[in-house]
Amino acid sequence: MELRQLAYFEAVARCGSFTRAAERLHIAQPAVSAQIRRLERELGTSLLARTTRRVSLTQAGELFLARAQAVLAELDGARADLSELAAVLRGQLRLGVTPVTGSLDVPVALAGFHRRYPDIGLSVRNGLIAALLQDLDDGDIDAVIGPVHHDLDARYVARSLVGESFVLVTPPGRRSTAPAIRTLGDVRDDLFVCLPAASGLHAILIEASAAQGFVPHIQFEAPDPAGIRAFVSAGLGVALLAGSAARADGPPVDIHRLKPSPRHPPIGLITTRGRRATPTLRAWQQHLEQERQPRVAVGVTRGRKAASVRG
Repeated sequence: MELRQLAYFEAVARCGSFTRAAERLHIAQPAVSAQIRRLERELGTSLLARTTRRVSLTQAGELFLARAQAVLAELDGARADLSELAAVLRGQLRLGVTPVTGSLDVPVALAGFHRRYPDIGLSVRNGLIAALLQDLDDGDIDAVIGPVHHDLDARYVARSLVGESFVLVTPPGRRSTAPAIRTLGDVRDDLFVCLPAASGLHAILIEASAAQGFVPHIQFEAPDPAGIRAFVSAGLGVALLAGSAARADGPPVDIHRLKPSPRHPPIGLITTRGRRATPTLRAWQQHLEQERQPRVAVGVTRGRKAASVRG
């Protein structure tokens, strides 16, 4: 039995005519008839009832058609998979990644992706979420990994990957003899370090402080979370910071859990709505789904040498 015999039989059954099936298959009608006769001889039964006007299925033909269609569908699926894989292997992945990625270890995820698809070109652009979304709009990158704020514009599609939480960071040892910091209101009289005014973190700090009945005095602006931590460590103020950034390797800070804690946006993969994802991007999305489980990073353990947790 040959695959072409199944294809010829399915075409005749669908068209109800040898002639129309041959036209659709772009082959001579006698060749179609000959192959189906061979198929019937091999099966030992008639699949088609032939009349001068039309061809119809016998009972055996109806049973066999379902099987033949399933085989042909599987073959089409295999061809599509191979075509997709070929497109993936020829592709390039351009990512924008913010400094805060929660428990998602992006370098580890990229390394695993590279091992699986070693010929794919990889490029990563780092920055804050607003700048990376502009790069996404301009077509300079394919997707962004970063916080998914509640006011994300509808022109984007976000797939949440991992959670994140906020903590308060203060200079190391500055409050070693002071009462534990429980709420944001406990530091209402301190100077604050934050990202620029247009950032999501700035808006969250303002909103969380208002809920505690005060307006934070933001004395210093840092370009990124690492800069915030460095400013705080140097004694320039206190700051609201993502837990992963506070506990990573870096300048020492004291970390305080807040109750209630402002809600941190989840970390997700952001793409442009209506823009067809490339096969390479779809492969990356699938890979991320496998990598989305939180990992216990070695850096967290090392970071605790430089950060004490209170509250």
